[in-house]
Amino acid sequence: MLTENTVNKLQEMKLTAMARAFKEQLNDPNINGLAFEDRFGLLVDQEWTSRKNNHLKRLIKQAKFSETGACVEDIEYHSDRNLDSAQITRLASCNYIAERHNILLLGATGSGKTYLACALGMAAVRNFLSVRYV
Repeated sequence: MLTENTVNKLQEMKLTAMARAFKEQLNDPNINGLAFEDRFGLLVDQEWTSRKNNHLKRLIKQAKFSETGACVEDIEYHSDRNLDSAQITRLASCNYIAERHNILLLGATGSGKTYLACALGMAAVRNFLSVRYV
């Protein structure tokens, strides 16, 4: 009964991931060997991770990327594309955003401008920056 009340209170406080992890701990016989601080740390880690993941999902949805699977790591540096991998890496660090600079992507149709824009946008989102693809 006390456990059920605790879970309900966690859910009421919107700590749903912690409540779920607590239920999992109750069903795991191996968890009893851990100290209270370790068990509590696992619960807090679960809640923190869940919130960070939800924040990322929300930022990706709000960005409205046309290429949701785009990422800087998957950019192909073919010689005919004239892409500088060092420059792309610098842009992926998102320092240009903090410095209030813009990026202008120029190229022929089908050269990968949209993919590159979305990949750089995803890099910004992974740094928990709010972006919008237009």
